[in-house]
This record gives sequence, structure tokens and C-alpha cells, in this order.
Amino acid sequence: MERLFFILGSVSGFFGVALGAFAAHALKGRVAADLLAIFETGVRYQMYHALALLAVAWAGTRWPGTWVNVAGWLFVIGTLVFSGSLYALSLSGVRGLGAITPLGGLALLGGWLCLASAVWRHGRL
Repeated sequence: MERLFFILGSVSGFFGVALGAFAAHALKGRVAADLLAIFETGVRYQMYHALALLAVAWAGTRWPGTWVNVAGWLFVIGTLVFSGSLYALSLSGVRGLGAITPLGGLALLGGWLCLASAVWRHGRL
């Protein structure tokens, strides 16, 4: 699992950089400023959680177990839903897509709690 999460984190980081460049060069001036800011929020959270997936991969080598794996999958799902819905909203202008975003946010929050729980349960830092 550690290898998979490291690969997913690396790929997510790659796409975060690519999408950030896309926003800066292709979207600037073509979409409204508020929609560009929404897109950039998606990129920012994708990058944070790309790094979180790398941390999950490392944590899995130190404190292996179900909670680390659950954290990783919550980060993957949360990134897809949170950032993905923000990308779709900003490119389409359909504000209703923002209703999905909090579900991704909840998954990201759950990932952080599961990661903390994984370490806590092992009783050593």
C-alpha cells in the first residue's frame, strides 16, 4: 500500500503543478476572477494532499495498519471530490457543483483524523 500511496501522491502533485500552470496561463483573463480563485483553491488543496499522501506512504512503513490505509484512501477520494468539484465549477460556471465540495472536505478531514489515530494507536512516536 505504501508504494501505491507514494505513486498516487506523486501523480497528484504532478497534476497539481500542471493544473496550477494551466490556471495561471490559460484561464487567466478567460474566466471571471472569482472562478479563477475557486480553481486555485482546488489546486492548493490538491497539492497539500499530494504531500499528505507521501506522508501516508511513509507512515505506513513506520506505523502500518488499517488506519493508515483508510487515511490514504480518504485523501485520494477527498482530493478527487473536493478539488475535482472546484475545477468543474470554475470551468463550467455551474454553481450547484459547489454543493459536492463539502463532501470532499469531510473526506480530507477524516483522512487527517485517521492518520493521527494510526500513530496514536501504536503508542510510540
